[in-house]
Amino acid sequence: MKRRTLLKGVLTAVPALSLSQTFGQEILSLSSKEGLEPMAKGPFKPNWESLQQYQTPEWFRDAKFGIWAHWGPQCQPEFGDWYAREMYYQGSKTYNYHVAKYGHPSKFGFKDVINEWKAEQFNPEQLLELYKRAGAKYFMALANHHDNFDNYNSKYHAWNSVNLGPKKDLIGAWAKATKKQGLRFGVSVHASHAWSWYEGSQQADKTGDLAGVPYDGKLTKKDGKGTFWEGYDPQELYAQNHELSTGSDNINGIHKQWNWGNGVAVPTKAYCDNFYNRTVDLVNQYDPDLVYFDDTALPLWPISDAGLRFAAHFYNRNIKTKGKLEAVINGKILDEAQRKTMVWDIERGQSNSIEPLPWQTDTCIGSWHYDRRIYQEKRYKSAKTVVHTLIDVVSKNGNLMLSVPLRGDGSIDSEEQKVVEGIADWMAINSECIFATRPWKVFGEGPAMEKAAPLSAQGFNEGKGLPFTINDIRFTTKGDALYAIPLGKPTESKLLIKSLAAGNVLYPKEIAKVILVGKGNSLNFTRTSEGLWVDLPESIKEEFAFALKVLPA
Repeated sequence: MKRRTLLKGVLTAVPALSLSQTFGQEILSLSSKEGLEPMAKGPFKPNWESLQQYQTPEWFRDAKFGIWAHWGPQCQPEFGDWYAREMYYQGSKTYNYHVAKYGHPSKFGFKDVINEWKAEQFNPEQLLELYKRAGAKYFMALANHHDNFDNYNSKYHAWNSVNLGPKKDLIGAWAKATKKQGLRFGVSVHASHAWSWYEGSQQADKTGDLAGVPYDGKLTKKDGKGTFWEGYDPQELYAQNHELSTGSDNINGIHKQWNWGNGVAVPTKAYCDNFYNRTVDLVNQYDPDLVYFDDTALPLWPISDAGLRFAAHFYNRNIKTKGKLEAVINGKILDEAQRKTMVWDIERGQSNSIEPLPWQTDTCIGSWHYDRRIYQEKRYKSAKTVVHTLIDVVSKNGNLMLSVPLRGDGSIDSEEQKVVEGIADWMAINSECIFATRPWKVFGEGPAMEKAAPLSAQGFNEGKGLPFTINDIRFTTKGDALYAIPLGKPTESKLLIKSLAAGNVLYPKEIAKVILVGKGNSLNFTRTSEGLWVDLPESIKEEFAFALKVLPA
């Protein structure tokens, strides 16, 4: 995942269709070259116009909730996100931690962190049982991150978890455990940006005893004699045999270059083709239902058509193997045309309206890569916060994908366990108002929606609005049932739902019953010009969210 402030760029400034017309002939010629994995034949072609045939599958619309293991070698130091980049910037907290724990990056680089990672407590069956109990209908596993390490038996990339580190096929194990639980399986792919993301590894300290001594980012295969990585080429991992991007000495400089503009060093065709081959190999081997890309639009667009070719392959292959299109691609920073080609993902944030097309928010209860400090300081999101986010997102035609960080050894800590168990407890009673629902005419009412924070870049409006209270109500529907879900503990014996006032055009029907979801008991109510007044039982006075099922006469 990324911490960026990109607001505009090539892709957000120019509509998708004109981009494909502008770049199409030049980049599509790459597909005719030899050495590429065959692209599955079918109705989808590798261009934006053809991909607009896409329709979000009903299973995804019904699923609403997924859990994600954003887990790889950067979790081994247990010091938070983007470790493999920030350890190469002298003076950063990560650099200082790395030097104290492992030594100087010229002697102990990220390749050596990979060697430390053994995943000795990895038990995917146990984790998937827990996640299913918490209500997850799909599970997402990290196939690779910007650190460029493949967590699977990669045919095109030697730096993978079967050869090095854990020496296990992690994606294979995740896929088996997920499918055993009857959940949909997904993989997240982030490796397209390693080219510029690792550029700090080419550099050196500017001050101190080791000033000018290069970090390990320019090492080659011949340098590995007698080491654990003998026979492996560090350039396949770091991809740093190239000139630096403009501003590469700035730890945050990459943010404005995420769309492959603004002075970024442009990857070679060989790099782009290798990314395509790796990603096609990934889906061919493990047959995921979802692929999440941590990119602007699709990977490497608009400098390459690798992402377009992959999307066409994934959709066509899915139709061939499933009999109909059931595949989902998650993409970020999409214009309106691009949102028709895949499922729009908002990172750490929510839309402020009912979206016309299904969408997803992804967030994490802590740091994207495991950070032991969050456990020690008890700073994880609570089950209450997660459930409130889920309800709000579902009311707006969205899904929530929640990352539960794994420690380097593959386990979750006791505080994370409590959060997931809390979600499971709420779901055991209230899941009826979430799964297989659709939005109502309005998503909700209350003060929080009146002062919602706008989206920025890929999202990032999470927690910036007013906190939810009992007066913030969200709505979902299923058949004739309307669910009203207050986002807080009751402070009075009665609840007012203004959107259901007598004579309100939103609900012109007579109301026959109001049922407390999960309990089955009918509640007394009165409908006035102010709204629907519902008598609340004492049993829900301590609930952080509950659901009322409104049925018509």
